[in-house]
Amino acid sequence: MPMPRTKKTTKSSEKVVQPELNIGMVGHVDHGKTTLLERLSGVWADTHSEEIKRGITIRLGYADAVFYKEGNDYTAKLKNKSKAKVLRKVSFVDAPGHESLMATMLSGATIMDGALLLIAANETCPQPQTREHLMALQIIGIKNVVIVQNKIDLVDEKGAMNNYKQIKAFVKGTDYENAPIIPLSAQHNVGISALIEAIEKTISTPKRDKSKDPSMLVARSFDINRPGSLPKDLIGGVLGGSMKQGILQAKQDIEIKPGRKVMEKNKDVWKPVITKIVDLKYGGASVKEISPGGTIGILTSLDPSIVKSDSLGGSIVGLPGKLPDVLYEITLSLNLLERVVGTQEELKVDPIKMNETLMLNVNSAATVGIVNGFKKKNVTCRLKIPVCAEINSRVTISRMIGNRFRLIGYGEIVDGKTSSKS
Repeated sequence: MPMPRTKKTTKSSEKVVQPELNIGMVGHVDHGKTTLLERLSGVWADTHSEEIKRGITIRLGYADAVFYKEGNDYTAKLKNKSKAKVLRKVSFVDAPGHESLMATMLSGATIMDGALLLIAANETCPQPQTREHLMALQIIGIKNVVIVQNKIDLVDEKGAMNNYKQIKAFVKGTDYENAPIIPLSAQHNVGISALIEAIEKTISTPKRDKSKDPSMLVARSFDINRPGSLPKDLIGGVLGGSMKQGILQAKQDIEIKPGRKVMEKNKDVWKPVITKIVDLKYGGASVKEISPGGTIGILTSLDPSIVKSDSLGGSIVGLPGKLPDVLYEITLSLNLLERVVGTQEELKVDPIKMNETLMLNVNSAATVGIVNGFKKKNVTCRLKIPVCAEINSRVTISRMIGNRFRLIGYGEIVDGKTSSKS
């Protein structure tokens, strides 16, 4: 198993500033999330080849930005260092808007402390995934949201006002009825100062509990080695995500659950993985420890083949022996919505049926559950891929309607089985 080797970094007197919180970029496909992220951070998050080809976000994208105030202007791109006041550093999570990628968005929502909901001014509001993303934010428990009315350069004043009224009608009666609505054009870099000001006033940095056992939600896992690299030059697998609680330090041993899939007695089982932290990264810079706030990277001593293609995405990282159980079957308290979310037409949510296939999102994991029992108002599901989760964890529930999984409700884990045996 190769040990990672990190590149030597130039010594700098500048302290590495940890991002204070994660802000999600959510909304319907092609409403400008990735372009706005580039305007705020200077990073184009769609780097996956298929993303570039199709012009949409497929995987979660990450980028950090530092907010400054220069006089009365708010900015993320410093012009005059002597006159600027540093406000804080934040991490942005760019979630897919396409209907076929809602599982990725729902998984990403669990590491968000607040969100920007992008709504294009040149389209009728709400679009199907706009409605679905808003509902997902409410279910996950995201309290602080700024609504971005993007692409105002594509409409006249009357069109912009009509769209604004549609937005207000859309959020009326929701948790975000009084959320600020900021008109801007990400394409032409107009309205960015007003947006940053709204973020500063609306999305506060949450209080973190660093005394608890460390727990990191893994959203991405990947191999950063170039094809053809010699064994002696290989760098170990990388985990990307966000700390939920506690502190992790470089050189510590860590456990990853559910871990690797292996075959035992003709059954798929998942084995926890133990490895060592070789290096910790914030925005490409090495740090000695990581705590809640911002998206981070862990360089490990794992064979890169174990982590490639997000194979450990949805896992939890912690100290050996300190993580929750791996659950192969879960019993959920059930809260079904009145209407299916994400469809053009309004469809009533029918009761869940025996042997039905559901998509379930818990922590940063997405899995498929087969309904195999009912207990009073609870439903029990056998999981295709097990999850590492505590009892009382929140779960979003989606059902196959047509050829897409659609959000139909949520629940909490009230019980679980730690074995794959029937």
